[in-house]
Formats: sequence, C-alpha cells, structure tokens
Amino acid sequence: MTEITRVPLQPLSKGSVSKIWLGTLVAVLVGGTVAVAARPPLVGVKTLKAGEGPNPTVADLVMVNYVGKLDNGTVFDQNKNVVMQMQGTIPGFAKALAQTQRGGKYLVKIPAKLAYGDHAAGAIPANSNLTFELEVIDFRNQAEVEMQRRMMERMMRAQGGAGAAPSGEAPAAPGAE
Repeated sequence: MTEITRVPLQPLSKGSVSKIWLGTLVAVLVGGTVAVAARPPLVGVKTLKAGEGPNPTVADLVMVNYVGKLDNGTVFDQNKNVVMQMQGTIPGFAKALAQTQRGGKYLVKIPAKLAYGDHAAGAIPANSNLTFELEVIDFRNQAEVEMQRRMMERMMRAQGGAGAAPSGEAPAAPGAE
C-alpha cells in the first residue's frame, strides 16, 4: 500500500481564532452593505383610508384625485376626477396604483429613479423624490370602457342621434354615469 503524503498542520498562534471570526464578521457586514446598496428603489404606499375590492391592473383606466408634492412641500400638480391609463404614468405611480383599491386614500412616496430620474419635468427638478396624496375613485379595464361607450352611442342613436359623440372621441370616464 502506498503511503499518502501528509501535510503537517502548524499550530495556531494565540489570538488567531479571534482574527478569523473578526474577518468573517467584516466580510458579512461588507456583503450586507453591498446588497442593500444594490437593492432597487421601492415605492412607499401608506394607506390612510382602506379601499375595497380588487387592485387595478396595468391595463386599466383609473379615476383619481391627487396632490403631488416635492420633498420641500411644494405642490407641483393637483387634479380631481382625472382619468389616466396606468401604462401612461411614471413607473413609480403605476406601481403605487397597482397596490391601491377603489375608494381608498393613500400617501405615496416615489423615489427619483422611479419618477423622472435625472431629467427635469415642468416644475419638477431633476432627481426629485415625489410624494402624492392619492384617492382612487374608480377603475375599469379598457373592454368595460369600450362597451360603455358603444352602449351610449346606441342609446343616442335610438333617441334620434342628438348629441351622439363621434366614434373617434374619448370614452366616458370610469365612474361617470
């Protein structure tokens, strides 16, 4: 039988085990810091008044009331009963809307990377975090809005066509009956 070459282990000097544990701790801390720094920005949604029902989807039209503010409290935009497509908003606003429900009121904080990033937009300076006071009034999917529009056109034609909207015009707002 052949003998395997043995490598003698050197005895550990006093304090070496402590140094190994200290090095391991430092490596874990550095790794954790890198992981936190690499984390994608998140949208903060705080519920002020709970809504009910399902959440809107990316393809929905949403009717909202909102007030948009900068970090310093300056109001840059506000609107009531505005209808918007979720796909047509900034990424952070769409992510926030997807976490809301019909009838709810929310405080939404959007980091600059999910807002306008390093580009200025009107009264919003580049690299600005945005805060919205948001109330979701109603939402409907595109098929429901289109069906409602067609029903309205049929009703108008049945009444003699007075006031019928041409088929190319925007559909009625969700919730506006």
